[in-house]
Amino acid sequence: MTDPTIFLFSYGTLQQDEVQLSSFGRLLHGEDDAMTGYTTSMVEITDPEVLRASGKRFHPVVIPSNNPSDEVPGKVFHITEKELKAADAYEVSDYKRIEVTLRSGRSAWVYVQA
Repeated sequence: MTDPTIFLFSYGTLQQDEVQLSSFGRLLHGEDDAMTGYTTSMVEITDPEVLRASGKRFHPVVIPSNNPSDEVPGKVFHITEKELKAADAYEVSDYKRIEVTLRSGRSAWVYVQA
């Protein structure tokens, strides 16, 4: 029996091959989509494991926008419950996971500013 697919939207480092391989042990399949009503800011990362995996000190973070036409482009990945827990472990405390409806109408988990 296969795990039911969970949709995870990424606008940042979870799109990087090296982050996917270190977090999930595989490369993820994803489709282009966007979060509407959000905009992007940057957050400084201090967690050594996340810095090592991403190679980046500053990561994007999405925040709600007052402009409903604002969009944050990214990818929707098909993952398992186990992989969602791995994504939770990768994301630092500056982020929280919420469920959003994307431009496509698909419901997906995403990490936003905590």
